[in-house]
Amino acid sequence: MEFVILAVVIALVAVGVISGLVVSSRKKKQLPPAPSSTPTITPPAEPHVGEEAETPRDESRRTIEEVGLPPTEAEEEQAPEAVAPPALDVPEPTAGRLVRLRTRLARSQNSLGKGLLTLLSRDNLDEDTWEEIEDTLLTADVGVAPTQELVERLRERVRVLGTRTPEGLRSLLREELLTLLGTDFDRAVKTESGVDTPGVVMVVGVNGTGKTTTTGKLARVLVADGRSVVLGAADTFRAAAADQLQTWGERVGARTVRGPEGGDPASIAFDAVKEGIAEGADVVLIDTAGRLHTKTGLMDELGKVKRVVEKHGPLDEILLVLDATTGQNGLVQARVFAEVVDITGIVLTKLDGTAKGGIVIAVQRELGVPVKLIGLGEGPDDLAPFDPEAFVDALIGD
Repeated sequence: MEFVILAVVIALVAVGVISGLVVSSRKKKQLPPAPSSTPTITPPAEPHVGEEAETPRDESRRTIEEVGLPPTEAEEEQAPEAVAPPALDVPEPTAGRLVRLRTRLARSQNSLGKGLLTLLSRDNLDEDTWEEIEDTLLTADVGVAPTQELVERLRERVRVLGTRTPEGLRSLLREELLTLLGTDFDRAVKTESGVDTPGVVMVVGVNGTGKTTTTGKLARVLVADGRSVVLGAADTFRAAAADQLQTWGERVGARTVRGPEGGDPASIAFDAVKEGIAEGADVVLIDTAGRLHTKTGLMDELGKVKRVVEKHGPLDEILLVLDATTGQNGLVQARVFAEVVDITGIVLTKLDGTAKGGIVIAVQRELGVPVKLIGLGEGPDDLAPFDPEAFVDALIGD
């Protein structure tokens, strides 16, 4: 009996051992084989270039200079576009300008000449007719003294010569008007200093006469005559005066020397002459501020500008700009300016806008200096050298 029990226990233990082994074997995972300790690395194939693409690897290599590389399109560098300088104006030649403008002048002044010829052609030149002739001349702003002189000379010559034909009277009137205007004046604008420095021209006048515009137009006249010009913007009081002058200069390639608004005009004028000397310019044009002839302080300042500029040398020309439409009031202005600075020439602007062309005679007689330039329009080339013969012919007609 004991033997049987022992056999049963041994059998149960054997079954338990076998069951444990089976369960354990099922839980174990199959691991991959361990890698080799010295892996073999295969390098990628080297790419071939150009003509060598089919060359076996064991052949000798060529240098980069010998290898024919495939052509590539060269990228053109985009160069920045050059900014073209503004085109300069080509001013009209000064010779013959007054001839071109003669029609415009005749349109405004012809009534004076025609009125005189009509009166002189009367059958009876009595005292009343001569008084009408005198009134016509005074209305045209010829001035009292020049008018009396002209009437007296005409009366004497008509009486002595007995001239009565229209052609004879026109010729007689032409001669006497030319005598009043003066054909012996030097009307050229002086732009040569006589030494190795630029000619210096200062432009003066009251407000509203077109002084800055006249300075710009004068620059065009000088450039048309082959001169190099530097502009001095010494009008520091009027807003945008320097900008206006600079615009005129840029049109013809003339440089403008300017300063701050409200700056010292004498310093700017001095610097302009200094720059003109440094650049070897032919002419320096100085535009000054407009000033009323009744303002003593401003007139004194104008004298200071003149004195400071003359530290470089004497001024060659001082041009007074007068508005022809102001008539006899322009003579009052001219007198005061002549006392402060030595006026050497007159520029009459807006002469096409008035029938009172006699102001040319009156202002010359008053100051003893010639009218050198006249303005006959708003165009950039409507400033012309004054020619007495062309002026008189426009007055009385051909």
